Amino acid sequence: QMPQSVINSLLIVLLLAAAAQWLAWALRLPAILLLLLFGFLAGPVFGVIHPDTLFGTLLLPLVSLSVALILFEGGLGLNVKELRGAGSVVWRLVTLGALLTWAVVGLAAHLILGLDAPLAALLGAILTVTGPTVVLPLLDFVKPKGAVGPVLKWEGIVIDPIGALLAVVVFEAVLSGRLEEAPLHLGWVLLRSLGAGAVLGLAAAWLLIQMLRRLIVPDGLQVIVTMTLVLGAFGLANLFQKESGLAAATVMGIVLANQRSADLRGIVEFKENLRVLLLSGVFILLSARLRLEDFSRLGAETAVFLLVVVVVARPLCVAAATAGSPLTWRERLFVMWMAPRGIVAAAVSSVFSLALEQAGYAQARLLLPITFACIVGTVVLYGLTAAPLARRLGLSERDPQGFLFVGATRFARAAASALRQAGFNVLLVDTNLAAVAEARTAGLPAFHGSVLNEDLLEKIDLAGIGRLLALTPNAEVNLLATDRFGRVFGRGSVYQLPPRTDFFGQTARHHQAPSLFDTEATCEALEQLIEQGATVRATSITDAFTYEDFRRHHGDRALLLFIISKSRIKVVTAGQNPAPRSGQVVLSLVRPAPADQSLPPASEATPAPVSG
Repeated sequence: QMPQSVINSLLIVLLLAAAAQWLAWALRLPAILLLLLFGFLAGPVFGVIHPDTLFGTLLLPLVSLSVALILFEGGLGLNVKELRGAGSVVWRLVTLGALLTWAVVGLAAHLILGLDAPLAALLGAILTVTGPTVVLPLLDFVKPKGAVGPVLKWEGIVIDPIGALLAVVVFEAVLSGRLEEAPLHLGWVLLRSLGAGAVLGLAAAWLLIQMLRRLIVPDGLQVIVTMTLVLGAFGLANLFQKESGLAAATVMGIVLANQRSADLRGIVEFKENLRVLLLSGVFILLSARLRLEDFSRLGAETAVFLLVVVVVARPLCVAAATAGSPLTWRERLFVMWMAPRGIVAAAVSSVFSLALEQAGYAQARLLLPITFACIVGTVVLYGLTAAPLARRLGLSERDPQGFLFVGATRFARAAASALRQAGFNVLLVDTNLAAVAEARTAGLPAFHGSVLNEDLLEKIDLAGIGRLLALTPNAEVNLLATDRFGRVFGRGSVYQLPPRTDFFGQTARHHQAPSLFDTEATCEALEQLIEQGATVRATSITDAFTYEDFRRHHGDRALLLFIISKSRIKVVTAGQNPAPRSGQVVLSLVRPAPADQSLPPASEATPAPVSG
């Protein structure tokens, strides 16, 4: 029977993982920062968790399996169309850039930290790895636009197996005492290992595609079969060629992401949730393994070494990789300022330091604390500065307030025009070419196509847009659109019109986004109001003209749509009882007044544009 202390420790890890993720969301901080902090507090500071006692020799193998699944999930998000001419940048980052990083970091470790040449070369190889475990959460937090997001995502995922193989080759050369042969041996080993991983990854992906296409696997078993194939490819690749398993998992994910034969939506959604759980748990466990006495051996030279890693090695790597590329100087600068180290570096250094200590290398005990100092230092540095830098460079926004309209109906065009006049970014998407043409004639950005098209996100520009309004007359399209874009903007930022009837069954209601404006504000009702002459008006609420005055003047002729407060906007949903305050602006759909009340109050006017 499992001891209660083990159960308690596992529950604490899960509790801390969930708390860190939620608190990061609430405080708008990168989750990695809090995961590292919680793990450090639970481990070396308070001694609540002892990962080595909890898992024993299984800890590092479990970490390796978790990294394989994380890389597979990351590969599922890699669409080759994302690169659009920047593929050469990624290729150079993971080849030439990795070699430059290895050389500069290794030299700095020897000259600044005083490590012997073999151990300095090994540390340089370990720190070539950035990895998706830290890059992807930071990109999710920063949400950069343009080419930098795909470039960093591809680099972070592809560099993991390459960097791990590089570290293994150097490690074996150090143990054998033939470090001078490592450069000659490196190319052949990398080619052989990546080739073995690619072949097994392709084979596993092909097998899964055939099984899904031929309906051999029922929906309820797709996830478990996929995980089995991923881990099977990982294990077989390592069996045939040491440390090629990560390459197999990565290649399998990339192949599946870029095929169109099998439907992977259920698998992708589950993998996204699994990645968050694995990443959170593994980071807490690895940071809990640290010992306070390990860091007592580090001095000011470690800070200088970290500075070289950040301001010399990374900029040099990116400068060489982006020379002659289509990236702008702003994009290059941001890529230079995004190279956090993660789980793979921590796991590899944990294994290598122990083996080298047993082999008689006295300085090997420094590898783990130095690596973790780089992990903590880079995660904290990039985690706190990446988002402000991206906003300063015009590559992201903290909380985009603009709207993506699904449907370019007459009401949608009227609402979008009012929002745009108020200073908010808008984009309309519709399959009706005539409606799209009307929107463009009105000066509105509009895209002709289906919001459910898998390639839509690659074709439209969502700069400044962070919410979705599903306004089509088709309730099913509205439901599917909010379900899809709930994963892009967040569940709290997607809205849909109420259907004409009780369209939604019990299951569908669980996925239904908040209904817009009012329970009676169906697409047909809104279009009828527009046909009758209703217009979208902006009204300033002041001390002289309160919201109560607004309601008395318009009565039931006005349907409240949005409430603007400075540069932020609130979407009115059915069932709410909003009370706009003085200083705010309300956007409402107002039916024409009777002849004797045709003049609007003096306070009703177009507000000054706001940023959004």
